[in-house]
Amino acid sequence: MTTPLAFTPGTTAIDRADSDLVLIVDDVPDNLAVLHDALDESGYTVLVATHGEAALQRAAQALPDIVLLDAMMPGMDGFEVARRLKASPATAHIPIIFMTGLTETEHLVAALEAGGVDYVTKPIKPREVMARMGVHLGAARKARQDASQAREARNALDAFGYASLTVRAADGRIVWQTPLARELLQAYFGEASPWAPEPVQAWLRRHVLADNAAERLAASLAEPPRLAIEQGASRLTFRLHQQAGDSEGGGDWLLVMREVSDAKVIESMGLAFRLTAREAEVLYWVVKGKINRDIGDILGASPATVKKHLERVFAKLGVETRTAAAAMAMIRMRQLHPQFEG
Repeated sequence: MTTPLAFTPGTTAIDRADSDLVLIVDDVPDNLAVLHDALDESGYTVLVATHGEAALQRAAQALPDIVLLDAMMPGMDGFEVARRLKASPATAHIPIIFMTGLTETEHLVAALEAGGVDYVTKPIKPREVMARMGVHLGAARKARQDASQAREARNALDAFGYASLTVRAADGRIVWQTPLARELLQAYFGEASPWAPEPVQAWLRRHVLADNAAERLAASLAEPPRLAIEQGASRLTFRLHQQAGDSEGGGDWLLVMREVSDAKVIESMGLAFRLTAREAEVLYWVVKGKINRDIGDILGASPATVKKHLERVFAKLGVETRTAAAAMAMIRMRQLHPQFEG
């Protein structure tokens, strides 16, 4: 018998030599020997564990591609091992095949309910085990490939200034987010949180959980209105992209975010109308519909100071009212910046 692959506590990686890594968990040495030799000869890299605690430790450290798990062991049984593996985000994706001498329906159901994807009955037939493994390893490889491609796509979005995150509609929990999404959420909403900000949750509920939301989305009649969060002359927009998970309870939804800064717009206003930097800022906020008091709060100036700047803006534009100044600025800015939203 080939000596089972040893695993030293604290080890974080194993040289798999491009082979699939299998963790066998069984308290009977003879069962381990038969399976280990058959898998080793077939090119698999094999780890073994003889009790539940060792199985959890080795699975967490080595992240095997598949686990062959004895259902009945002294101490922590296989059902509990499976539940704990599935409860941990690091190991939840690993397929588990139960090995059991129990053939009663309730035991087989218990194995599947604990997180198993399949089972084989004892006495173990290595060829049957490898056939079952092949099916689930293929599915696991595809899932890893899809996840890798999704990560690459999300990172590409980040590179072009678009951030993305997936939010569970029912409770607002963030399932995952790109690095840029995390940075933008912190910049606009404060400290990092496992939950989407309340304005985002409310917007998502309104357009996904409303009574007629499913019909509207299925019919693709219109993209829901985007959510915009303003911060000074910058704004963060959220677009509902697609459903990314199970539709039960509203499902998980992929949101695409982008930060847009109007600093260039303000600079263009100054150049187009020969305004000072502060006059251009005042005109920008007039276009945004702000009153003098609000503009003063934004710019850290008194309403009287804002009024003086605005009077000079009126003189340079040759207008007498806020409405006329805003309309003139809007027309010019849309010519220079078609994406500008007043």
